[in-house]
Amino acid sequence: MSRKNVVRLFPTMTQETALSILKTGANVFLTGEPGSGKTYVINQYIAWLEAAGLRAAVTASTGIAATHIGGLTIHSWSGVGTRDSLNAYELDQIATKEKLVKRIKKTNVLIIDEISMLDGKLLDMVDIICRTIRQSTEAFGGMQVVCVGDFFQLPPIARQGEMMRYAFESRAWENTRPLVCYITEQFRQEDELLLSLLSSIRRGEIEEDHYTLLNEQTSIDYEDIEPTRLYTHNADVDAVNATKLGELKTPVKSYKMAARGNKIMQESLMRNCLSPAMLHLKEDAMVMCTKNNFEAGYVNGTLARVVGFDSYAGNPIIETADKRRITIEPVSWEVAEEGKILASIEQLPLRLAWAITVHKSQGMSLDAAEVDLSKSFVYGQGYVALSRVRSLAGLKVLGMNANALMVDPKIIAQDARFMAESDAAEETFAEMEADELETLHTQFVIASGGSLPTDEAVAKAKTPAQRMEKVNTYAETKRLLTELGSIAAVAKAREFTPATILTHIETMVENGELTKAELEVVAEKEPGWTKKAKSDIFKAIDEHGAEKLKPLFEATKEKYDYMLIRLARALYETNSDIQDEVVF
Repeated sequence: MSRKNVVRLFPTMTQETALSILKTGANVFLTGEPGSGKTYVINQYIAWLEAAGLRAAVTASTGIAATHIGGLTIHSWSGVGTRDSLNAYELDQIATKEKLVKRIKKTNVLIIDEISMLDGKLLDMVDIICRTIRQSTEAFGGMQVVCVGDFFQLPPIARQGEMMRYAFESRAWENTRPLVCYITEQFRQEDELLLSLLSSIRRGEIEEDHYTLLNEQTSIDYEDIEPTRLYTHNADVDAVNATKLGELKTPVKSYKMAARGNKIMQESLMRNCLSPAMLHLKEDAMVMCTKNNFEAGYVNGTLARVVGFDSYAGNPIIETADKRRITIEPVSWEVAEEGKILASIEQLPLRLAWAITVHKSQGMSLDAAEVDLSKSFVYGQGYVALSRVRSLAGLKVLGMNANALMVDPKIIAQDARFMAESDAAEETFAEMEADELETLHTQFVIASGGSLPTDEAVAKAKTPAQRMEKVNTYAETKRLLTELGSIAAVAKAREFTPATILTHIETMVENGELTKAELEVVAEKEPGWTKKAKSDIFKAIDEHGAEKLKPLFEATKEKYDYMLIRLARALYETNSDIQDEVVF
């Protein structure tokens, strides 16, 4: 296959046009290739809705996708839960739940991400629940519905003995009659040859040249990046990661996930979190970041190597491909409703990354990947795996079977219809004058009970992730410290260990978020805390420094446990002149 004369047969809708169509309040199916900016458009739209005073329900078809966008699963949001059918009695039970009724009635816009993995039967059930609660015969009770995704991605998982239906095959989809916005700007792949290959897969036009091209991908061109291996089965992933970790001769450090809140929601978060409940790390371990943190300098999918552990809290220090060193601190994954956290888990946003499953890689961008498609068993696995990388230079193919590049013929046919519908929508809106479009935007907002926002108001609106972090885990710890006083009481209230709460305190001290006076109030309520203990530990810090705990433990003749020493050290560091207050 020639690296020249690459032709792409796609519609040409831009992100800007798609956003403008969304603002009219029309039901929309927002689609496009991986990396085309679907999530960016949705985030922009949510910010606009927030600034307009409208309520958007941000949901996803799976727990993994929900954590990516800072929302709930559609199962949880709608109250359908784990049901695979809905009879009249169950519908009545759902429709009498006060909190659920209030949530659905207040929603102006329902957003469902990763729609490809949502079975049509479930979408019908959500539609029935919304119509029942909102007492309306309109699809979803009249709220705007925005489905986001790409049907070339992984399909719904059908229960044994059941027929799978795509979301677009449901009665709810038909009644919703969404406008299709097929955006085509590409922000992930940098290689036109790779783009052409992915386009050929989407059209079902795979030829011998494509297999030849992939068979030639026998090495990674980047010297300083150890690639992540993608497998179709968990057993292969676990085996590779365990073997690789065991080969390292450095000491192991383990980090246990903490959880609080609703037990069922906790379990769902744990089950779908990319970070494991028990994370084992060693120096030189290959890891992947599992959450976005732009300020810290990493995103979901960033590959790195553990180069050490900080002496302050024992957190791992990673080095990325571009030689940046970042200390990784625990973060939380949360389920929230109207600003209140219902459940949360706390863990380092890392996982071992010598290997992961294709399923868990969906939504990620990888610097480099070794892909084993020799056991592909469902449509879309090969496409998802190959579309994780930005260029062929970062791709090595370990194996491939006859089904690896297959996509469902039904999806190919439907995708052609989606393209045509998107072209028609674009043509219609292109003919509108700017003031005509603005009138449609204004009418939608006012009819929904809001007001057309200014650009300044939109710029100040929070992203989904920021809204989920509204009750920051450290801020919550500080609030409870003020109310309850002792570390043990806060740990019990948050269902964390006292050591985790103390780590929060240390971080807040380091960030200047906890004052000397506030911390002294906490210290005075801790068992074993006295002026003598404070004096002894401060003397030890003056002599041995604050970097390591063991010398302080030994210098105080093992009279004070490590928790008390950590608390004293945190207090010591709240003020550089604190030594003046040592009692001799």
